[in-house]
Amino acid sequence: MDRFSELRAFVDVVEAGSFSGAARETGQSRSSVNRLVIALEERLGVQLLHRTTRSVSTNSNGRALYERAKQILSDLEEVELSVTAARRVPVGKLRISAPHSFGDLDFSDIVAGFLKQYPQVQIEISFENRLIDPVTEGYDLVIRVAEPDEETLLVDHRIMTLDYLLCASPAYLKEHGVPKTAECLKEHHGLSLLQSEQSGFWGLLGPDGPVKVKVRPVLRANTMDALLKAATEGLGIAVLPEYAIRSDLEAGRLEKLLSSYQLPSRMLQVIYPPARHLSANVQAFSDFVSDWCSR
Repeated sequence: MDRFSELRAFVDVVEAGSFSGAARETGQSRSSVNRLVIALEERLGVQLLHRTTRSVSTNSNGRALYERAKQILSDLEEVELSVTAARRVPVGKLRISAPHSFGDLDFSDIVAGFLKQYPQVQIEISFENRLIDPVTEGYDLVIRVAEPDEETLLVDHRIMTLDYLLCASPAYLKEHGVPKTAECLKEHHGLSLLQSEQSGFWGLLGPDGPVKVKVRPVLRANTMDALLKAATEGLGIAVLPEYAIRSDLEAGRLEKLLSSYQLPSRMLQVIYPPARHLSANVQAFSDFVSDWCSR
């Protein structure tokens, strides 16, 4: 028997809660559905379902197989659709992992814009700062900010280079003074991201070469939004990406500091397992993020 047919029948039975329900949903006979599930259990050598006269439920083996089977069938469907010219419209679930810092600022606008353009897609987003393995954790794609030359074994869609700036509010600078050199930063209040190499030290490239300055963070947070709010409220000096503070610089709520120094840039990337490169959902979202950032 076709192994995919067995898996489909098993998933249909679990989701319908009975063999007769699965048969009605799929237009098959109850005996055909039952025969496919029995063949699957015999081939695997384990029982997958608890059966009663009225309903069925999964045991531990069945629950484990159900999640994997759904993903396998979803992948198969996407591969089939990807080579069918008439069906390139993204549809179905898209699981995304992104850093906490993308939970605010513009990322919500990107997701909203994508869903308006592709209303048949359902997005699940998890915001985490830890390093995510999309293969083992079941994500379709991962948004991450990494070193420009950092390599990965996954498919790496590089979106844009992020330039970082030192900034503070006019009120803070009026009270604490404007730092003239990197060494002066030691005397100031720092605002830093948690779980960042910049949290305890700020590395800069100045007129005389690289310099590493130990800072006194009065606030460490895991979102850029919290640091941006603290900076505009005059609580200290922050290192933030230029795109995130552009409007505040233009409005005079923040001022750029130490223009003769440069901070290390980072790369905004969309990464995903090689098996997902045919996914219409993944390709559409990657392209949408790229187009949004270019605008």
